[in-house]
Amino acid sequence: MTSTTTPPPAAPAAPIAERRRRVPRQLRRQRSDLVAGPLMALPAMAGIVLFIAVPFVAAIGLSFFNVQLGSPRPPTFVGFSQYVRLFTDPVEAPQFLRALGNNLFFAVVVIPLQTGLALVFAVLLNQQLKGIRFFRTFFFMPVVFPMALVAVIWRVILDRSGSGLLNSAVETVTGGAVGPHDWLGSGATAMLSVIALSIWQGVGFQMVIILAALQEIPEERYEAARLDRANRFQQFVHITVPGVRNTLIFVVLLTTIFAFRVYDQVYILITTAGGNENALRTVLYQATNAIITENSVGRATAISVVLFVIIVVVALVQRAVLRQRSES
Repeated sequence: MTSTTTPPPAAPAAPIAERRRRVPRQLRRQRSDLVAGPLMALPAMAGIVLFIAVPFVAAIGLSFFNVQLGSPRPPTFVGFSQYVRLFTDPVEAPQFLRALGNNLFFAVVVIPLQTGLALVFAVLLNQQLKGIRFFRTFFFMPVVFPMALVAVIWRVILDRSGSGLLNSAVETVTGGAVGPHDWLGSGATAMLSVIALSIWQGVGFQMVIILAALQEIPEERYEAARLDRANRFQQFVHITVPGVRNTLIFVVLLTTIFAFRVYDQVYILITTAGGNENALRTVLYQATNAIITENSVGRATAISVVLFVIIVVVALVQRAVLRQRSES
């Protein structure tokens, strides 16, 4: 006699009324998500509109007028003449182009050097060593200092006299064979000095961002690489760099924006330390100088608009190139 096993009874289908109740719940949840997202983003969007979009639109409008601060004369419409003067005026065009060239040189040197140092420091400080928190704080400490204080400190270091810290160190190392050098007054070393100052002050910020990305890389990847007998350099190239690729793209873009916005250290070193104005002149310094010395708001806003367009174009091109390289 053969026994037949009967399959277990199927679970009863959900009642139609209950399924109908589930659908409105899902719709209400989706609608609430659609409303909650914009509401949470509203404060940030309002800040962007009030403090970035509105001032920028106002700057574009002012650039078409000849505006003098404190002058009883009303603003006069001059059209695109402010922009034309930046590139054609025999006096102003060389200064603006020199400032733009200084900005480009600063960016070309600072972006790869500061990003590379930040990556190296982040890798070194990602080790599980005793007292590593002290070293992380030590490397990040210059970021906390205001740029005005940093510029004053480096003014003492780069002082042109023999009592300057850098000149004293060079004289001690060379046994007096090399005399004092005017690091900020010389056209050959003025911008290089500002580059060293800026990297020393800003590398800790990028380091912390990359360090956070390094700590998100799973340790199992390094264990598998060690089992495959990969050395430290191979682990760095094939695991560490791809693991922080998106973070490096963000850091490069952020450093690019900061590089074109350099102003504080330049202004302080020119006005208080006798820095070479022609060698240290930047676009933002040129815009500020147009207001302080020439009382021309329209020219200053025109310079600012040109700088904004240059930063946007450079950032978009840089992002597209870096993304293509990372995908390939």
